Amino acid sequence: MVFAGALAALSLLPLGALAHLRIAHPSMYGFNVSYHTFDYDNRPEVPLQYMSFQQWWFHNHIQYPPHDGDVFEFPAGGSATIEIGCNKGWTSYFASDDGRTDLRDGSGKACGGSAPDSAVHAASFSDVTGCGIGIVDKANVNDIKPEDFAIFSANHTCPWFTCNVFHVPADMPACSEGVCHCAWFWIHSPNSGGEQMFMNAFKCKITNTKPTAKKIGKPQLARRCGHDPVLNRNGDPKNCTVGPQQPLYWLQNERNNMFEGYYDPPFYNGLYGYKNGAQDNIFVDAQGNSEGSSGSTTTTTKPAAQATTTTKAATTTTAKSTTTTAKNGNVQSGSNTSPNTLTTTTKAKHW
Repeated sequence: MVFAGALAALSLLPLGALAHLRIAHPSMYGFNVSYHTFDYDNRPEVPLQYMSFQQWWFHNHIQYPPHDGDVFEFPAGGSATIEIGCNKGWTSYFASDDGRTDLRDGSGKACGGSAPDSAVHAASFSDVTGCGIGIVDKANVNDIKPEDFAIFSANHTCPWFTCNVFHVPADMPACSEGVCHCAWFWIHSPNSGGEQMFMNAFKCKITNTKPTAKKIGKPQLARRCGHDPVLNRNGDPKNCTVGPQQPLYWLQNERNNMFEGYYDPPFYNGLYGYKNGAQDNIFVDAQGNSEGSSGSTTTTTKPAAQATTTTKAATTTTAKSTTTTAKNGNVQSGSNTSPNTLTTTTKAKHW
């Protein structure tokens, strides 16, 4: 009966709706947001594209926080499993979904075994582009800025499966206020469906920490540095960012830090220096300095829909600074910065 129910659910949904994914855990912001919560469809599985900062940041779910005590735990040196599905009906949290129906069919796939590969925006399993988990050591959600998040774990086969294992660096420190904020990030292959980015945020904490735990350094921009088999471009490991990397904020109307073209998106895999598993290079001693460095800056105002190419680049000798040429940029989100003003630092080469 469960399998029959899953088939019935598939038949009632358009293909586009199947290609929407979300994590499922009570620690999420917007865990119970439904079709009816907003005056537009802002369920956690709805993709983010060409949105204002308020709309895409935390998926506009900050006003829908988790209950006190609902916190996702990541054990230092261990791993944690995050469930992902086309909606909660495909996860173990189906009972709190609008349909209250268990759609799981035993296949282990995020949208069920009968769904096409395009349900996870992939042409095949080998076309899956990976997901990242970011963390910021701030308990007050209103104090968090986009550049605060550091990606500490990546899974290159995510989100093909419902259950996705994310490994945690052994030297992760405890959250200084007892609770941190984490977020799941995903950008899919351009080979299946319209381009978007996905972000679901949640409360989290690090357990099993060691007395010798290390401080996470200042996150920097990710840089394209791996081999690209699709475009047949050779990688350049020397161009990889040293130390912790920010998430990939892309294809929005405001506050992007990536400006790759519509059919050339950035990914949470080796193409941008995110290795599969724990990101063990995120700590201060891995950066060669205490907090990272910023370098000289230039500013430009450019909406995401038009920001696909830039040809002018400055050069700085500041160690470990980030690069922003034709395919990248940096955004400072302080109170003195316009939402559409992109503050960029440039060094070394970019694609």
